[in-house]
Amino acid sequence: MLLASPGWAASLAGKPAPPLTATTLDGLKYSLQQHRGEVVIVNFWATWCGPCRVELPAFEAFYQAHHDDGLSVLAISVDDADQTARVRALAQDFDFPVALGADVQAGGYGRIWRLPITFVIDRAGVLRIDGGVGARVTWDLSSLEKQVGPLLRER
Repeated sequence: MLLASPGWAASLAGKPAPPLTATTLDGLKYSLQQHRGEVVIVNFWATWCGPCRVELPAFEAFYQAHHDDGLSVLAISVDDADQTARVRALAQDFDFPVALGADVQAGGYGRIWRLPITFVIDRAGVLRIDGGVGARVTWDLSSLEKQVGPLLRER
């Protein structure tokens, strides 16, 4: 689905976020461009990924606390198509959109080679956190408030 080698991939942080479009589980079209002016969290996850299942509720809590502040979250499941029912069952607990990786065009984000991977884009469309490089981070509400919260206060 996505390209690049993890061994030599340079961070995209500080550069304009690559285009991203998706069709969500509820059939709606999602485009990163439509969310310019918002802080956007894009999270790649899977139902079989333990750390993913730990952090998804933190994204939901952060989304509930900050949606009105201009926060958007898109969770992209990389589960195989035969796991769609499991993805849908888990996604019922979240108010943010969820898409299957097969329904996403996001080639500029590099190869999704480990999970979870999270990208954070600021209001100006600049990628501020590139979860595809460096040590894997599992987000909790405290780390989201500390690292993403300040971006919500920028205008």
